[in-house]
Amino acid sequence: MKYMLLIHQGTTPTPPSAEWDDLSAEEKGAVYTSYREINETPGVTAGVQMQPPATATTVTVADGETLTTDGPFAEVKEAIGGYLFYEAEDLDAAIALAARIPAARMGGAIEVRPLVER
Repeated sequence: MKYMLLIHQGTTPTPPSAEWDDLSAEEKGAVYTSYREINETPGVTAGVQMQPPATATTVTVADGETLTTDGPFAEVKEAIGGYLFYEAEDLDAAIALAARIPAARMGGAIEVRPLVER
């Protein structure tokens, strides 16, 4: 089964930010090491980190007119900061991988969603 893991940043410190700068070199190194190990896990197709939610543009269409709004659709604490894909034996394996993502333990959450396979 293939899964998409959506990384909800929550209050997770990410670069560049004052919160990230407040982390020790050891803490930053642990985050980088975790992501490297996750990306090297068999079955993982790495995604990319996104720019902060404030850089988003939300697009809607009403009565045939395209409308844009600066900022994310969701509240910043709910914003998605990145993603990855994982081909796993089962949901338990995908959950185990999600638990290894630093955001899961640093103020965020990981949404594990099965993909529709055709």
